[in-house]
Order: sequence, then C-alpha cells, then structure tokens
Amino acid sequence: MAYKFTDNNFEQEAVEASMPVVIDFYADWCGPCKMMSPVIDELAADYEGKVKVGKVNTDENRGVASKYNIMSIPTIILMKDGQVVDTVVGAIPKTVLEQKINSML
Repeated sequence: MAYKFTDNNFEQEAVEASMPVVIDFYADWCGPCKMMSPVIDELAADYEGKVKVGKVNTDENRGVASKYNIMSIPTIILMKDGQVVDTVVGAIPKTVLEQKINSML
C-alpha cells in the first residue's frame, strides 16, 4: 500500500528519504485521481524496498501542495536525493510511470 505523506512528515519522509520517492498529489473528489489510485498502490508493492511510493491529499495538506506549486491534480512528482527530477500532471498509464521510476534507479 502507498505511503501517506502529510504536511507534518513530508520533509523527513520524502525530501530526506534514502531512496527515490514517487508522490501522488490527489483529492478524494477527483475522478482522474481515483483512476490513478490503484496504479499508485500497485507501484508501491512492485517497488517496495527500492522506491518509496506515496500520496498527499491536497485538501488535507495544503502546505506541501503549495510548496511544490500543485495547480492541477493528479500531479505525480518523482524525487531523488531530495530534488524533484520529474513531474507528471494528469492520469497516465502505469507503464509510463514505471519507465520514469526505472530511470531513477
């Protein structure tokens, strides 16, 4: 299952993570976000121990969403060594995300 990032734990759990991180910024009311949710959960299982995959509810965690200029959801940010290396806006196929994740490993 995907990790739950919040305003309170984002710095420690995502920015300071020892492995690459995939963060799905979403909201419960967002249709495309609902489409991406099972994909994010599958990626969390597929890459367990290699990549930290998680979600940020933008309605509940406005601070981190604002810090990363999230204007549309879903937005998926890929981070490595505390730096954003890629950003994807909108629902995309799992295979595309897998390619982006594999390029960070």
